[in-house]
Amino acid sequence: MTPDLGQPGRVADSYVSGLAHLNPGAAQAVGHSTDQLWAALGPEGIEQQDRLSRTALAALDSAVPASGESTEAAVLRSALSERLRSDRALHDSGFIPGLVAPLASPAHEVLMGLESVAGDADALVQGLAEVPSALRDYAARLEAAAADGYVVPARQSRTLASQLRRWADPAADDRLGKVVDADTAARAQSQLQAARTACLDLAGWLDSVHAARGSETDAVGPELYGTTSTAFLGTRVDLDDAYSFGWERLAELTAQAEDLARKLGCSSLDEAAAMLDADVSGQVEVGPDLLQWVDGRMTAAHALLDATVFDIPANSRVAAVLAAPGSGSIYYSPPDPDGSRPGRVVWSTPTGMSQLPVWREVSTVHHEGLPGHHLQYAVTMATDALHPWQRHLCHVHGYAEGWAHYTEGRAQDWGLLQHPGEQLGVLLAQRWRAARIVIDLGLHVGYPIPTHNGFTEATTWSPEVGVEVLTQAAGCDAETAGFEVVRYLGWPGQALAFGLGARLWEQARASALATGRFDERTFHMQALALGPMGMGPLQDALDGLTHA
Repeated sequence: MTPDLGQPGRVADSYVSGLAHLNPGAAQAVGHSTDQLWAALGPEGIEQQDRLSRTALAALDSAVPASGESTEAAVLRSALSERLRSDRALHDSGFIPGLVAPLASPAHEVLMGLESVAGDADALVQGLAEVPSALRDYAARLEAAAADGYVVPARQSRTLASQLRRWADPAADDRLGKVVDADTAARAQSQLQAARTACLDLAGWLDSVHAARGSETDAVGPELYGTTSTAFLGTRVDLDDAYSFGWERLAELTAQAEDLARKLGCSSLDEAAAMLDADVSGQVEVGPDLLQWVDGRMTAAHALLDATVFDIPANSRVAAVLAAPGSGSIYYSPPDPDGSRPGRVVWSTPTGMSQLPVWREVSTVHHEGLPGHHLQYAVTMATDALHPWQRHLCHVHGYAEGWAHYTEGRAQDWGLLQHPGEQLGVLLAQRWRAARIVIDLGLHVGYPIPTHNGFTEATTWSPEVGVEVLTQAAGCDAETAGFEVVRYLGWPGQALAFGLGARLWEQARASALATGRFDERTFHMQALALGPMGMGPLQDALDGLTHA
């Protein structure tokens, strides 16, 4: 039975109902049919969303919580209040109206909307026909933000321009062309060409106009970083403590990785990595074989973890798909609220790579699929006690990335790794996330680089130093590291979500098990059933769960 969510539930009802006119995800969340493939992208749509957020927050703040308010209502109140405050702060800072980032711009939203209806000829033709107006709306939004005084650093505009050209180029990514199958090609030819032209037009404008008025300095500085990091994490964090934690975590993981390399009979991490890379038995051909390998590992994880470490919801489908090589895109795409499309792990490999040493990739499978992002979304969407806003619309990086990072870190304990090489791959992935913390804070806030850190001789941060540290820490290729650093520069503070979020989950698990009232499975399922929320509300909710 769905609990009475009281005043927070009524506020959330009104808020989502308003969003349903602007956002197709919100429309699906409340059961409304919609032909929209992406949210309203122009300045008017952004201002309408801001007004909805402010109205909902005022309604939450105006009423004293009812006597005897249910736990579910209190959690919803806390989660919704934090998100609305973060949305307001991001809007007022200019970050949302002026957003340009290499993984999360409105242009990416348009492309993902088209990909979501690939195979549906009518919807796809209509969607392609709307691309030119959508991208013009986006440019108008950036113009309005610039008029209000907010322009992203020039590197972000140039990066998005380069991506748009690759999407529209049949000889490159051709992500636009790939959404059109053979059966739809004849019907969609003119619409596809118009969409490609619109991408090229926006790319030219970004390069010649928007980048030209942006700063060549990538750092956003402490003030904006405080706003964006608080929103990405769902709580304000001590940045000095976070920077120290990042370096301490790097040292701890390095010691563990070097010890494991010695157990593998190698004198260094580089030697161990080279040995594992050269083992042809541990390589998988990029293409269908890689997708089959990913699917096999997730199937095995499901069989091993269900009813022991978790209760995995029935019919929680997850698929693996390949993105264009070199695009930097390895991410999880959640299911549509109406169930029309399953969750997907979207995988990109480095340019020119035909064989992938998968000892490095096991951690990514578990982070993006099971028991990481896919499990969290599957449990959330299957928990009827949560409000539709919680099940389908609330996303906080500190919660989601923290959970996924926590689960990949426990892969060895849960029996998900098949040999010591895969354990080394997990440790390198953990170092990657720790390196994100220090690189992100160093680049944006200007912290000095400690001496004798084991990764660089540099004393001050630059994008090039960030690439150096990341390649040393994670063992990744320079192309991937370069894309990662540009990502950090465009999403200031998001990189903290992984390591700091995982630390919260680890601490909560330890506290729960110490009470003697929880086993691991019970803790996981009760904690996930609370629903997604910012790290501040999550800390309070988990404390209430373990100390009740």
